[in-house]
Amino acid sequence: MPELPEVEISRRGFADALDGARLLALQLGKPLRWPLGIEPSALAGQRLGLAQRRGKYIWLPLERGGLLLHLGMSGALALDDGLTALGPHQHLALCTDRGRLTLTDPRRFGAAVWSESLASDPARKLLAKLGAEPFDPLLTASGLRLAWRGKRVAIKQALLAGDAVVGAGNIYACEALFLAGIRPTTAAGRLSLARCDRLLSALREVLGRALTLGGSTLRDFSDAHGVAGAYQQIAQVYDREGQPCRRCQGPVERIVQAQRSTYFCRRCQRP
Repeated sequence: MPELPEVEISRRGFADALDGARLLALQLGKPLRWPLGIEPSALAGQRLGLAQRRGKYIWLPLERGGLLLHLGMSGALALDDGLTALGPHQHLALCTDRGRLTLTDPRRFGAAVWSESLASDPARKLLAKLGAEPFDPLLTASGLRLAWRGKRVAIKQALLAGDAVVGAGNIYACEALFLAGIRPTTAAGRLSLARCDRLLSALREVLGRALTLGGSTLRDFSDAHGVAGAYQQIAQVYDREGQPCRRCQGPVERIVQAQRSTYFCRRCQRP
């Protein structure tokens, strides 16, 4: 599933190129998770603004309103010249005077919805429960500790929930917890201020490294120009069950938490 680094890399791949472009037509394929919410023809002729990211959503502003995009479980955005016909899994295409932006999603869990603004529904409702951005300088370890105070849920699941801090999907939650030396089954409410500080630093380091490496390509993710990510090649624990820990050489273990695979090192990560 595309996580924050993959979504941000997708945004960077087309944002500058389409900033100020004129939308000639919006084409729809098979239905995505939610209806668009407006007739595609009503958007033709408008100019696009600079795309922004909030959590795992991309906001693509128009002269009147904008489109909120989500890549779902297997979606990817691509920028091309628009000369080829849309494929069976290309469910959205923004045809502009500077190229075509397509959303490809074989599983159709992705979404594209129109909203008058980020402060209006449906965008407001979809973004309302998102936590702080991980690189926001106003986000602090004490803020995380306060958000998780009294919570018995495992810290891995608390990270995935995204209501305290966004961006840590399954891959990067595993990696950040390893770097911070925290067992993924530890109750979120048990973390001390010092451990919250280590976890926040680790999360920022892991996400920053993933951004530098173009994200993770486990199956079919690629950026807007078709380039695959490389973070998976340096992953410390994710998808490395039974392999030696890169730090202590003990075996990397796998457990299942809320139907998601969790990878960790029992020696290096304390409860």
